[in-house]
Amino acid sequence: MIDSVQHAEATPDHPQPYSELGLKSEEYHRIRDILGRRPTSSELAMYSVMWSEHCSYKSSKVHLRQFGDLPHSEALLVGIGENAGVVDIGEGYAVTFKIESHNHPSYVEPYQGAATGVGGIVRDILTMGARPVAVMDPLRFGRADAPDTQRVLPAVVAGIGGYGNCLGLPNIGGEVVFDDGYLGNPLVNALCVGVMRHEDIRLAKASGAGNQVILFGARTGGDGIGGVSVLASETFAADGPAKRPSVQVGDPFTEKVLIECCLEIFAEDLVVGIQDLGGAGLSCATTELSSAGSGGMHVVLDRVPLRDETLAPEEILMSESQERMCAVVRPSDVDRFMAVCAKWEVTATVIGDVNESGRLTIDWRDERIVAVPPRTVAHDGPVYERPMARPLDLDDLHADDPGRLPRPSTPEELRALLLRMVASPNLCDKTWVTEQYDRYVQGNTVLAQPEDAGVVRVDESTGLGVALATDGNGRYSRLDPYAGAQLALAEAYRNVATTGAWPLAVTDCLNFGSPEDPEVMWQFAEAVRGLADGCRVLGLPVTGGNVSFYNQTADTAINPTPIIGVLGVITDVARRTPMAFGGRPDEVLLILGETGQDFGGSEWAWSEHHHLGGRPPPVDLDRERALADVMVGAAEEQLLSAAHDLSDGGLAQALVECCLRGDVGANVHVTDDPFVALFAESAGRVLVGVPAQRVTRFTELCAEHGVPAAELGTVTPGRPELTVVGQFAVPLAELRAAYSATLPALFGPKPEKR
Repeated sequence: MIDSVQHAEATPDHPQPYSELGLKSEEYHRIRDILGRRPTSSELAMYSVMWSEHCSYKSSKVHLRQFGDLPHSEALLVGIGENAGVVDIGEGYAVTFKIESHNHPSYVEPYQGAATGVGGIVRDILTMGARPVAVMDPLRFGRADAPDTQRVLPAVVAGIGGYGNCLGLPNIGGEVVFDDGYLGNPLVNALCVGVMRHEDIRLAKASGAGNQVILFGARTGGDGIGGVSVLASETFAADGPAKRPSVQVGDPFTEKVLIECCLEIFAEDLVVGIQDLGGAGLSCATTELSSAGSGGMHVVLDRVPLRDETLAPEEILMSESQERMCAVVRPSDVDRFMAVCAKWEVTATVIGDVNESGRLTIDWRDERIVAVPPRTVAHDGPVYERPMARPLDLDDLHADDPGRLPRPSTPEELRALLLRMVASPNLCDKTWVTEQYDRYVQGNTVLAQPEDAGVVRVDESTGLGVALATDGNGRYSRLDPYAGAQLALAEAYRNVATTGAWPLAVTDCLNFGSPEDPEVMWQFAEAVRGLADGCRVLGLPVTGGNVSFYNQTADTAINPTPIIGVLGVITDVARRTPMAFGGRPDEVLLILGETGQDFGGSEWAWSEHHHLGGRPPPVDLDRERALADVMVGAAEEQLLSAAHDLSDGGLAQALVECCLRGDVGANVHVTDDPFVALFAESAGRVLVGVPAQRVTRFTELCAEHGVPAAELGTVTPGRPELTVVGQFAVPLAELRAAYSATLPALFGPKPEKR
C-alpha cells in the first residue's frame, strides 16, 4: 500500500523508523508539528536527509553566521547561500569556486568516493553558469605505512585522476598529508574553479508560476541512497567500513557531456533556475529550488527516468545517483531545451511545474505522497547551540614544549636530519600522486603542483588569470584551533601572493569530529572565530564552503582540520613567479620575514620524535598583508626570478624544493643557530631569488612595506649541490634520491594514467 498523505492522516499512530534515518525524537515530533500530522514515508525520507548534519548545518549555523558579518567586498558578486560563491576578477570576467568534502564515502569505497567528490564539486560550479576550468584536492591519510592507508590512498588518487582526467580538467594543486589521526577517517576534499562572464551567472531558484521543472542527465538508480547526507552525518565504528551500498557511482563521460549540454543551454538563456542533484538528490533539488523561488512546486515522481524500476518512491527521492541536474524552464523554451539535450544525447524529462501554492507536492501512481512547505525541509531545519568545553588536555599539551626534545648539534647530524626530513612522508616528493592527474589539459595551466599555488590563464589576449592555493595543518589546530585556522588562512594567502597574484576571496572545508562532543564543538567554534577574524584583517570575503563533522573512528576524533582555499587574481600570467631556482645565473637568495624558535606542531617534532605539544607559530596577519604587497609588487615589476613560501619543514625544505625544481645548486649562510634557521616553521616568511642587478630595488620595496629582508647566498649553476656554509654540503643527486624514493617504496610503481 502506498503511504499517501491521506493514509498518513488516517493512521497517526503508525510507527515510523525515524531514528534509523538519523532523526532525533524531538526532530521527528517537530516534523509532525509542522505538517499537523505524521509524515508519509516519502516525507520522512526527505526530512531525514535534508535535516542531516551534512545538508542542514544544524550544529554549525550559529557559528558560520560570523562569515556573513564580514565587511562587504566589492569583488563579491554572489556569496554564501548559493551552490558556490562568485567574484569579479575584472574585464567582465567572474570566477566561481568552492571546496567540499567527500570524506566518509572515500573511506567506505575509496575509488568511487573520491571520483564522485570531484564530480559533485564540478556540478556545483557548473550550476552557477560557469565553465569548470580546474580542480584541486587537499588529502589527508593515516600513517603512511599502515595497511589501511595502502588500501585507501591508491584508490582515492586513482578515483580523482580517473574522473578529473576524463572530464578534461587540470588538477593544479592540493596537498597530501599523513597523520595517525586520519587512520580510519581520511579527508578527501575537492575544490573546483569555473569562469564566466558577469551576465552568465545562474542561481538556484524556481520562480515563475507555470514554468516547467526538467530533470536531465543520468537516470536515477539505487546507488547512493542516503549517500553522503547519511555517511557524513555519523561516526564510523572502530572495526572498519561496512556501508558500501551508500556510496555513489560516477560516470565521468556522462558528466562531460552534461557539462557541454549545460553550457549550450546557458548560452541560449533557456533556464530560469538550475540546481545539481548532489547530497540528498531529488529531495534537495526540489525543496531548495522551490524554497528559493516562488515557493511552490508540483512533481510527478513516476516521470523520473530510472535505471532500476523496482525503486520505491522514498528511494527515488533519497538517491544520490550522479550526473543529474534539475532546471526550471519557461514553457516557451521547453522545446528548444529538449532539442539541445537531444543533440548531446542527454536524457531530459519534464517532471513537474512551478506554482505559488507555498507547498511542494509530489505524486506517485496518482497518490499524493508529499505535501510540505519546502522551506521547512530545505532551510528551516533544526539549529543547535551545542555545548562546548575547552579540551581537558590542552594545558598539558601547551606545557609539553618541543624545546625539551634533543636537537642535532653537529654539522654531520644536521646533514643527516635534512636527508631524513626531505624523505619523510609529509615532506617527500608527491610526484607519485600528482603525475596520475593531468595538470595541463586545456592548455591554460601556467603553474601547477608542486608550485605554491596553481595558476590558470582566463583570457588569452590579456593574460588575465587566477591563482588558487589550499592549506591546513591539523597539528597546529589541535594545539590552538583559533591560531590554527589563521595559520592555514595565512599560508594559503601567502602561497597565492608568492606567485604574484593578489588574494581576493576565501572558501573553506572545515573537517572536525563529532559535534555532540563538547570539546570538538569548542575546537570548531574557535576555528571559525579565528577564520572570521583573520578574513576581517585581510579584507577577504568567505564565499562559501563546507562543514564536515563526525570525522572520527569510535570515540577518537581527527585533529581539527580547517582546510582554507584562497583565490587570487593576476593581471598577466606571464608575470607569475615560479618556485624554481636557476632562472638567472646571477641569482641572489634572500629570506623575507623573521625566524623564531617556532617548533610547536612542527614537522620536525612530529616526524623525528612523534611529538605534539607547545604552541603553534604566532601569526601576524598585518605583516602577512605587507608581505603580499611586496610579492605582488615585485612580480609586477619583474624583480624576482623565483619565490617559495616557508611552511612545513622550514627553510631547509624550501631550499631543497627550489634547488631540485630548477636542478641548480645553492650556497647559503645561516644565523648563529643553524638548526633553528633551517627547520623552524615561523610564519610570514618567503624565500626569493632576485637577479643581482635588481636586489637594490627589491630591498627598497621590502623596506617601503616594513618587511625584513636578509641575504642568504646565491645559486651555483656550475655546482649541483646545496651548501650551508660552515655546516655541510649535499649533492643534488643525493637529495633527489632521498626526496623521491618514499612514496614509490610505500605504494609501489606508479599506475598507468587512466
